[in-house]
Amino acid sequence: MNLTDPKYKDFALVQEMLETPRIIGALDFAQARETAEVIKRTGRLVLTGEGSSRIFPAKSFMVDVLRQGIPLAVFTDGARQVHEYNLRDFAVFAASNSGQTKEVIGLFHRLIEQGHQKRFGLTANEKTRLEAASNRCYTLTCGKENAVAATKSVVEQALFYRSLLGVYGAAGALMKNQQEAARKADEVLKAELDPEIVKTIAGAELIYFAGRNDGVAEELTLKTNEITRKKSDFLEGTYAVHGIEEVMNATEVVVVVEPFPAEAEKFQEVLVQGVGMPVIAIASESTVFPTIRIPKVDGYDPVLQLLAGWNVLVNVGVANGINLDKPQRARKVGNEFLG
Repeated sequence: MNLTDPKYKDFALVQEMLETPRIIGALDFAQARETAEVIKRTGRLVLTGEGSSRIFPAKSFMVDVLRQGIPLAVFTDGARQVHEYNLRDFAVFAASNSGQTKEVIGLFHRLIEQGHQKRFGLTANEKTRLEAASNRCYTLTCGKENAVAATKSVVEQALFYRSLLGVYGAAGALMKNQQEAARKADEVLKAELDPEIVKTIAGAELIYFAGRNDGVAEELTLKTNEITRKKSDFLEGTYAVHGIEEVMNATEVVVVVEPFPAEAEKFQEVLVQGVGMPVIAIASESTVFPTIRIPKVDGYDPVLQLLAGWNVLVNVGVANGINLDKPQRARKVGNEFLG
């Protein structure tokens, strides 16, 4: 995608996606150090929100914590479910671009009633209900998004959360490779895609995304609905070859993100040969499948994977004549607090 070709340039979605490299390059990784110290002392953290404000930001953070062996207990669920938990000994961080998401505001109001004093917010707007209900609220620098699908804000949310790990000495790669990541992000978003891959995905009745439970494939599953208007499903790990193949067919497609080499043969056997359906990979190395190759940048691989998926979805939407900015039913704020 780019801002010179007429088939892309007039969409706010494309413009906002292409702002992401600048946001990556300008992010201040020390902005929330004081809050990070509170979280470190607490030792337990809940990340909540709804939709895109939670899926990729929270899950990529959790995976990073586990991979680096950081002594911080982290979990994530939607705000309504988190209502049911005893959060007395947890710090709670909620993300809501609008700052008005009903489920999030309701949770924070309940925590206030309980006297909870470790309520942190992350929003794209100032003077919101989330800010008023937080002990400390941070505002994203990415600016307003006019397209319904959240994009640049999702990446900034994810990197903001991961910046909290600086107090553990675990954000070195993020800071060291920040400018390289910004350059590579621009390359990934503007990369020319194999027309046959775009044609295959554009013609599919249903798009499955498979891969790690780190938020990338799951977030792309949601974006598929908003951007391409196609049905989609997220198949975590090896779910794609553990029973669902019984109802798959050749009119569908699987996009697998950074497949494990040890599992590629099983995907090939069960899905390509058994079902007769195409499997396409987004990966930093060659695979047995038609592959959209992306670079690796230490600390930023999930971000580059997500951006490559955006590029795919934009090209699929354009190929099918979709107005990328204006879905028929999806809303910018899923459930706004009006009380």
